Amino acid sequence: MSATVELRVIDRGNDALVEDAWALKERIRREEGVLRQRRGFFTDAYTRATTYALVERGLEEQLVGFASVRRDGYILFLAVSPDHRGEGYGRRLVAEVADDYSAVTCHARTTNEDALEFYRGIGFEVVRRVDNYYEDRGDAYYLKLGEGSFRERLSRFIRR
Repeated sequence: MSATVELRVIDRGNDALVEDAWALKERIRREEGVLRQRRGFFTDAYTRATTYALVERGLEEQLVGFASVRRDGYILFLAVSPDHRGEGYGRRLVAEVADDYSAVTCHARTTNEDALEFYRGIGFEVVRRVDNYYEDRGDAYYLKLGEGSFRERLSRFIRR
């Protein structure tokens, strides 16, 4: 993980970095076929959420990844730039969320094996399958971060 990447917490009602987040989400949608939200929905949900953003400092700042979270700990959006995957940024974002919320949940497409592998690998458990969850009638799993020692290790991850 680069020392030049800093965490920014963007409070509800603030649209800071929303354009960068939209651009990252759209890049992932084009390349991987996931994160298919419409712009109005995305912008509204992002602004109503608390967003944890990892920003790489340099000549120009670059959004490395972000997690937008509702008041109840539900992760609306989690995205990490394909250029920075495997560097621990997704794990760090979830750790930040887990540190601030008593329960952490999300949905993931049943066909998104990479996301499911990531979530399971850090301690999420499938609670149930939701048929026709997405606007395109795609199915989802509702996931919850498990309790216990892994959650504690995940929270400690952010303190390193």
